[in-house]
Amino acid sequence: METNQSTVILGGGFVGLFCALHLSHKHYPHPIILIDQNARFVFKPLLFEFLTGEMESEQVLPRYEELLQGSNVTFRQDTISNVDLVSKRVELGSGLHYNYSNLVLALGSTQGYFGTEGAQENAFAFRTGEDAIALEKHLRQCLLKASQTNNEEHRQASLTFAVVGAGPSGVEMAATLADLLPIWYEQLGGNIKEIQVILINRSQEILTGDINSHLRKTALLSLKSRTVPVKLLLGVAVQTVKPNQLIYKYKDKDEVEVLATETIIWTAGTATNLVIQNLAIPPEDKDKHGLPIVKPTLQLSHFPEVFAAGDCAVVQDHPLPALAQIAYQQAATIANNIKAFSEHKELHPAKPKLRGTLMKLGIKQGVANLFNKYEIQGKIGDLIRNAVYLEMLPTPIHNFKATKEWLTDEIFHQYHKPQSIREYNQEAKKYDWIANWIGGSIMAIILVVGGTFAWRVMRPSQEQPQPNSSLFDHYSRNNPSNSI
Repeated sequence: METNQSTVILGGGFVGLFCALHLSHKHYPHPIILIDQNARFVFKPLLFEFLTGEMESEQVLPRYEELLQGSNVTFRQDTISNVDLVSKRVELGSGLHYNYSNLVLALGSTQGYFGTEGAQENAFAFRTGEDAIALEKHLRQCLLKASQTNNEEHRQASLTFAVVGAGPSGVEMAATLADLLPIWYEQLGGNIKEIQVILINRSQEILTGDINSHLRKTALLSLKSRTVPVKLLLGVAVQTVKPNQLIYKYKDKDEVEVLATETIIWTAGTATNLVIQNLAIPPEDKDKHGLPIVKPTLQLSHFPEVFAAGDCAVVQDHPLPALAQIAYQQAATIANNIKAFSEHKELHPAKPKLRGTLMKLGIKQGVANLFNKYEIQGKIGDLIRNAVYLEMLPTPIHNFKATKEWLTDEIFHQYHKPQSIREYNQEAKKYDWIANWIGGSIMAIILVVGGTFAWRVMRPSQEQPQPNSSLFDHYSRNNPSNSI
């Protein structure tokens, strides 16, 4: 592992994977090594679709070996035990090590719990495929238990689902569960009116301080109109999380209150990755959370051969939201700058552009806010959201495969709704069908225009795949994002 000209990329998320693919596409002459502890890429914005069954694991959680096939990127599944910036050496959990000429820190963040007692041990996170699988299994067990007990108190605890954190992920989770759980519970013969989905937030409003805050009104209306209306518990601080209880108190009160629930999903906050925390960089080069502050070129100040972006870095004087669309653009900048660095050419600052926001607001319901000018809601908003995300999938081959499978499901398979809430007459069904086809047509235009433009602009080589260009890339070039 002594190849000193290697570019080593730590973390296979949006920044890491797309940076590796960009370098490969540019025929970067030196070894490219991508290291991640998982065998599969996690397309986090679509984890909700994986949970509901709207998309399959191959679409949302593709294997790195598939995505990197035909490229000159070497993938290593391993953990990081130490990064020595002075010696330019990365040590792995397996005992192996790599020396590097350039290093890319793309490890993202971890789930944060604000020191809340019992939260890490007793609440469900939702950041990986394993998290989604574990949550689905637990949810189904709770519903099955509720359908088989005659104890009303136990049944209510099994049917109460608490989501902590009303940022985008919390809102999307609550809206999704409020449509999904009634479907599963009715299949067991249960009364869906007994289900409670509760969204809990420390602030008095949802989406506070978030780039999606302008979608607050739309989100609130959607939460109220789900199959099971979502209840809001705002202005409260969670004190303790127990296996069957959530203990909280309102900010302006001293007494604590108890919510009996067997399901607590934690979406509030993030924490700095331990590898990033342990980097030997001066304190003045870190922010208050321990994240490295990078130059506009995304380099560390005292180690110019090291680049960092995404959730594990802060851009000097220009902090950016932790969105996939930002990470996607930063990855391209890092790849360009690494190539320029190796050729002793001028490096250029990252200038990512926000092109809009997307949110899932229930099963086959969403909102697409394009360029902060056009807000499209409902089924068509969901179609646009999924189409845009599918266009961002890492390679054209995987993009085409996943999109084809999703299109087949959209056109030929209708998601089951509980019979007890099915109130559509024939006229309503007709308009519903028309709406689906209109949405499908819009989606098809997005895919065709975005894909054709990407092909012409990027001119892919026939030897290897390269990062796919999204609809938003198409628009940004002509008009010089689980949110995008």
